[in-house]
Amino acid sequence: MSTFSSNQTSSLPSWRQPDSVPFLKIENINKRFGDFTAVNNVSLDIYQNELFCLLGGSGSGKSTLLRMLAGFEAPSAGRILIDGVDMSNIPPWERPVNMMFQSYALFPHLNVEANVAFGLKREHLGKNEIQRRVNDMLDMVQLGHLAKRKPHMLSGGQRQRVALARALVKEPKLLLLDEPLGALDKKLREETQFELIRIQEELGITFVVVTHDQEEAMTLATRIGVMNHGQIIQTAEPQDVYEYPSNRFVAQFIGNVNLFDGVVIEDERDSVVIQCKDTQNLIQVNHGISCAPNQGVSIAIRPEKIRLSRTPLESTINTAVGMITDMAYMGSQSVYKVRLTSGKEVRITQPNSVRDTSDRLTWDEKVYLDWDADSSVVLTS
Repeated sequence: MSTFSSNQTSSLPSWRQPDSVPFLKIENINKRFGDFTAVNNVSLDIYQNELFCLLGGSGSGKSTLLRMLAGFEAPSAGRILIDGVDMSNIPPWERPVNMMFQSYALFPHLNVEANVAFGLKREHLGKNEIQRRVNDMLDMVQLGHLAKRKPHMLSGGQRQRVALARALVKEPKLLLLDEPLGALDKKLREETQFELIRIQEELGITFVVVTHDQEEAMTLATRIGVMNHGQIIQTAEPQDVYEYPSNRFVAQFIGNVNLFDGVVIEDERDSVVIQCKDTQNLIQVNHGISCAPNQGVSIAIRPEKIRLSRTPLESTINTAVGMITDMAYMGSQSVYKVRLTSGKEVRITQPNSVRDTSDRLTWDEKVYLDWDADSSVVLTS
C-alpha cells in the first residue's frame, strides 16, 4: 500500500475502517416485558470518541436500550460489551458508565459545587482531588462563577450543564444521555447542542444520546441509529440518513420529504427510469437499484431539491405541473404547497436570498416543477 493510501485510510472515521475495534458492542439484544418486545434483536457497533444518537419516536425502544447499557434493565437475550468486557454480570455501579437523565435529578438542597462533587465523595476520594476535579469540570461547562448557587437559582440551561458536569466528573468511559436537551426552549436548545459537541470533543469520551428530535440528532451525531418498533432501521452518518434513507419510514421520519409512487420501466447500472402516476411524467434517478421488472417503487425528493418556475419546461423528465395552494414565509425560506394536476400535494422550500418580494410566487399561481436526476432516491420498502 502506498503512503498516500495509508494516510487516506487513517484519516477515515473509525466506523469506516474495516479493522477498527468497536468500543461498545451490542450483540443481538432483546428485551421483553411479558408478551411485549421493547427491543428486538438489536446489534450495533459504536466506536471510541463517537457521539452516537439513537433517534426514534415514543415507544421505539431507544430509552429501553439505553437503560440496558447502563445496567438498569437486564437483557432478555444477547450481550453488551464495553471496551471488550462483557457487562452481563456487572451491576450498574461497577460499569465504566454514567448516565444523565432528562429530568437532570439535581439535589435541590445542595449547591452546584456539592451536586457535582456528590459522586466523588461516595468514592471516598481525597478532598483536594475532589476539589480539583470539580473546579476543572465547572470551568469546562462555564459554571465556575455559579458554584455556590442552589439549583432553583439557575436557568434551565445552567441546570442542564450542572447535570452534565456531575455525570462527567467521575470520568466514565461511556456517557449515556436520555433526551438531555428536551427541557430547554428552542433557542437555548440549539445553543446548547454546540456546547455539548465542544465538551465531548474536548474530553474524548464516547457519548450515546437518546432523542426524538431529528434536528438535534442531525446536529449532534457522528452517526445516527434510527429506531422503530424495537429495531434499528438504519445506521449512518447524518448526511447519509437524510440524503439516502433506507426506506419510507426513515425518509418520512427525518425531516420533510415528498414521496411519489411509480413503476420501474428501465433499470441500468447507474440510473433508473420510473413511470410516475403522481407527476404524470417520467422520473430519472442517477443510481441503479435491484428490483424485478415493472416493480412498484417510491421516489423520495426533499422539498429544497425541487425548483419552481412560472415558465413552461421543455423536458418531460423530472418535471411536473401544479397550482400553489398554500405558502408561508419563514424568514430564511418560504414554504410552498403545490397541488399537481394528478391531485398529489407537494411541499417545496425556497431560500429567501433577496429582500425584494414584488415578483414572488403567490397563491393560485400555475407553476412548473423540476429537479435534478441526482436529487431523488428510489425506495423499494
